[in-house]
Amino acid sequence: MDKENKEIFRDSIATIDESGKRNFIFPKKPKGRFYKYRTIVSWFLLAFLLAAPFIKIKGNQFLLFNILERKFHIFGFPFWPQDFHLLVISMLVSVVFIILFTVVFGRIFCGWMCPQTIFMEMVFRKVEYLIEGDRSKQIKLDKQKWDAEKIRKRVLKWFVFFIISFIISNVFLAYIIGSDEVLGYITAGPLKHLNTFIYLLAFTGVFYFVFAWFREQVCIIVCPYGRLQGVLLDNKSINVAYDFVRGEGDSGRNKLRKGENREELGYGDCIDCKQCVHVCPTGIDIRNGTQLECINCTACIDACDAIMDKSGFDRGLIRYASEDNIEKKEKFKFNARLIAYSAILTILIGVLITMLFLRNDIEATILRLPGQTFQSTATTIKNVYTVKLINKTTEDVKDIDIKLISHPGIVDLIGGKMSIKKQGLKGGTLFIEINKKDLNSSKEKLEIGIYSKGKLIETTTTNFTGPLIIK
Repeated sequence: MDKENKEIFRDSIATIDESGKRNFIFPKKPKGRFYKYRTIVSWFLLAFLLAAPFIKIKGNQFLLFNILERKFHIFGFPFWPQDFHLLVISMLVSVVFIILFTVVFGRIFCGWMCPQTIFMEMVFRKVEYLIEGDRSKQIKLDKQKWDAEKIRKRVLKWFVFFIISFIISNVFLAYIIGSDEVLGYITAGPLKHLNTFIYLLAFTGVFYFVFAWFREQVCIIVCPYGRLQGVLLDNKSINVAYDFVRGEGDSGRNKLRKGENREELGYGDCIDCKQCVHVCPTGIDIRNGTQLECINCTACIDACDAIMDKSGFDRGLIRYASEDNIEKKEKFKFNARLIAYSAILTILIGVLITMLFLRNDIEATILRLPGQTFQSTATTIKNVYTVKLINKTTEDVKDIDIKLISHPGIVDLIGGKMSIKKQGLKGGTLFIEINKKDLNSSKEKLEIGIYSKGKLIETTTTNFTGPLIIK
């Protein structure tokens, strides 16, 4: 077969038939050592995903992404819109890490840690196996007429899928509006919060659609990470790969026949059982090489290892390996590209850690009141300002006073000392009065200190205007 015909499989995907209609995938139930490892990892991640919004640290939700009210909690630490620069750095760290991870290990994240794969393969697919049976039984049921058995199994499966989707939606909502709010809505009942309940049902419908019908299409069509993989991978990237050198031999793959001498006939170790295809959740044939649809779930490795054990061949016909390792027996090495990515990632992580340590617990903004001019007496200049204080901590801050640091002068805070509740915001008005002899220009920058119980907790700057001063 020439090179052009060998690559013809890339012109179509397994989930679409020749007429352009959806071809539903019925993967065989996987089993083996990698599947056991994936199950352990998945249950751990599922427990984390379901529990994270309900865990509290010093009264703060462990993870909260309240976009509507612009409140964010990361590992129990509150972040405000003023910390947007930290979010940008964090996203850059994530992007570079994903790039580095993909260059080295391919799309392993998709098969082992992606929430879509975890819920699909470790929750919904297991329910499907439990109700409808393995691959052959599912195919038979799909072709079967709508008799009592099919209706019973399908309705039961759809009902369980809906319940699971509803639970996921509640957890998802807890990440957005807060677990306390969600628990309050549940206690009060849906009729008292009808709008929220409608949104919840909409989320449930989306999750149900994804896991009951759209399924692997998310990974193949929607997910941008799959497209990113195609750009980042090279011959040195470690992927779930088929050892075509060993599997094809000189005469290609062939069914195993009793008593034949495969080495003499030139056949490879692949006996063309297609178990790697039947077990694949995206329906690809891994023997065709690296493909966009492959999510590195290792199901084909387990299936192939089981066949190799039964056939008397060595395991590893399908394994984690790079193309250069298979074809040229080259071991993995850090090249200039990986060193560059690693250096950038290290620098970004260093910057992020430094900025986190330098992050102030109290943020102060002091600005001149719009539309107001300075007031002048024989010896002093006075300006009026608005002050806004944000408490990013998990404790109340009391007895807040404001003083000048850079210049001698008087700060008159209207209403006296302030207090801010935890994660609260407080505004106010103040006057700053400075003697003319202490000013050097008509517009000076002042450094101002924010004190709590006499202790300096934050500094900020503002401009002080006055008449043209000639000395």
